[in-house]
Amino acid sequence: MKTSFELLSDSQWEFIKEYLPIQRKRKYCLRDIINAILSILRTGTQWRNLDSKYPRWESVYYYFRIWRKDGTLERLNSSLNQRERKSQGKEATPSLVCIDSQSIKAAPFISQEKGIDGNKKINGRKRHILVDTLGLVWAVVVHAADRHDGTMAHLLVEHLAGYLPRMKKILVDQAYKKVFLKWVEEHIIGLDVELSSKPPSSKGFVPVKWRWVNERSFAWLNFFRRHSKDYEKTTDSSEAWILWANCQILLNRF
Repeated sequence: MKTSFELLSDSQWEFIKEYLPIQRKRKYCLRDIINAILSILRTGTQWRNLDSKYPRWESVYYYFRIWRKDGTLERLNSSLNQRERKSQGKEATPSLVCIDSQSIKAAPFISQEKGIDGNKKINGRKRHILVDTLGLVWAVVVHAADRHDGTMAHLLVEHLAGYLPRMKKILVDQAYKKVFLKWVEEHIIGLDVELSSKPPSSKGFVPVKWRWVNERSFAWLNFFRRHSKDYEKTTDSSEAWILWANCQILLNRF
């Protein structure tokens, strides 16, 4: 895992530009825009303090926001996931996925979608991710930390409906036993939900087969200063940064 920011290499840019509208002339090079976004992700710099060697922060933020809205970021993330899976001898899309959440503190000025996770004593938000057995992030939903896991997990599955045709089984822990399990039974035919948790008597972190990759994916986010807390006023931005982190991890493997 690389821990310092590096500009996009030629091979990385050749892959990324296939998903960007590079045909017409622009004031700023889109390669510089991507580098600026990845720099903020790695260093945690505030938008208004973006290094002057990059385009104006307003322009960078414009593309950050529009690529999240129009699906460009998700298409890039999905393509990078498929490329990585194929390079490891797997099918392009997974049949087995895992869902879990992580409670994270929110910055003091955050008010939208913010709450207290009573179990973990955290005032902030929850990052809900769906990953495959390699730990690659396929979907993410960010919401207030006081919302129960089981009531929000269906948003991840709904988002991927039609995009992961091979998805047959989802591994979850006991928090998803009631509401989420019932939702899957009522809405998706042929999708199996398996409850997989550590033994009740165990203490501390215990790796559970396949589901431990969720924890590793959350740990990977620690390499990006933008993810040390939730600094985003909107959950859309929070979700976008998690997808950018997954993209950066996979780009580093080129």
